[in-house]
Amino acid sequence: MTTNATLLRLALVALVAVTGACSFDIDNPNSPNIIGENPNRSEVAATANGILIATRADMGDWALDGGIFGREAYRFDGSDPRFVGELMQGPLDPGSGAFGGDHWAEEYGAIRTANDLLAVIGTATALTAEEQRAVSGFAHTLQAYNFLILLDAHSQDSIPLDVGTDVTGEPAPFRSNADAYARVIALLDGALPELDAGGATFPFTLPAGFSGFDTPATFRQFNRALRARVAVYRGDFAGALAALAESFINAGGPLDRGVYMDFSAGPGDFANPLALSPQVGENFGHPSLRTGAQLQPGGELDQRFLDKLVTRAPRSAGTPGLLTSDLGWIRYPSPNSPIPMIKNEELVLLRAEANIGLNDPGSAVTDIDVVRTTSGLLAPYAGPVDQASLLTELLYNKRYSLMFEGGHSWVDFRRYGRLADLATNERPGPPPDVLFTTLPIPTAEVLPRQ
Repeated sequence: MTTNATLLRLALVALVAVTGACSFDIDNPNSPNIIGENPNRSEVAATANGILIATRADMGDWALDGGIFGREAYRFDGSDPRFVGELMQGPLDPGSGAFGGDHWAEEYGAIRTANDLLAVIGTATALTAEEQRAVSGFAHTLQAYNFLILLDAHSQDSIPLDVGTDVTGEPAPFRSNADAYARVIALLDGALPELDAGGATFPFTLPAGFSGFDTPATFRQFNRALRARVAVYRGDFAGALAALAESFINAGGPLDRGVYMDFSAGPGDFANPLALSPQVGENFGHPSLRTGAQLQPGGELDQRFLDKLVTRAPRSAGTPGLLTSDLGWIRYPSPNSPIPMIKNEELVLLRAEANIGLNDPGSAVTDIDVVRTTSGLLAPYAGPVDQASLLTELLYNKRYSLMFEGGHSWVDFRRYGRLADLATNERPGPPPDVLFTTLPIPTAEVLPRQ
């Protein structure tokens, strides 16, 4: 890890203390000490919250940039044309911490903070053995989540994995993406016995977005939900079904139930950066979301479109040629609106995707119809049931169910070699718009390893 990423990690831990998410004394809030051996309960709670704050730091930006790459969103920002230039035409600049070099430092900050906690949790005599195990299961699960975001953003080979706590040591070597996915799986699976032995409660309070998943036993369901996502990404469809069976999937329950990251406009906290005015803000919906929306039986557009976007005065940006949109986002109506980490609706669609992969069209259509009729208010699916047709329908539903929530369209269409399907409303250039397949590794990470 770079020095900058380490400083970011420390600043995030400091923010926990400043915001009152926990209480423990820090001599220098601008550069607090890394958690040491035999931490007390407050120090453990502070560092656990630091992992969450580091995880939260990039969620809004990732949803926006992933949305731009997946042609869900535009950002027409008069003060920064890179949203319609660099992110849509390139070249992606790995030399800055934003845009091409983004979606890296925050995730590694969370991973390193978790490693700091894991290195000493076994010495925490203020905690019971069960509580120590629960903390380890929590930290390993959040590490897996952050590694998965890194892999979503960086699909080329490869990323560093062995990010230790010795900031003076040699940079961790790059490892293949196959190795990285194996690490994610090992982290998630390794957290299970820890959570199972973790007793009735965590030795800290999780934020409201984890309501219903805030004990070791229920947090385990969150872990299995993430494991199912990874299994589908890796084409392990039988493994996905097994993980889903242990998750919180419930086709008959609320589809929006899930694990969310909280935001707040309160003093000293962090507001949801995507909660901009749908009429005058800089974030716009991609026009293809309207033209691609299926119709309800009464002729209205897919309800998911209507619930997340509204018409606004059109605006244009970009050269050569202009991008234009008259769609504003209402997906996050308040600065306090949470961003989903994973929700039941995705799990139902992951099960449909797994059953498509296993050539079980009947089961796949059953789950697709749950989402179509409940969230989209569409008629049940009546199209062909061959694998290719069902996959097209599955990707449509994932796009509309998960849009603006974390780059899902970009990841999903890329996995199936279908990014060209998103190439609508593109500028011919020169330079032309580009559907990128990956972000580059930041220059600050490459140079020390040469």
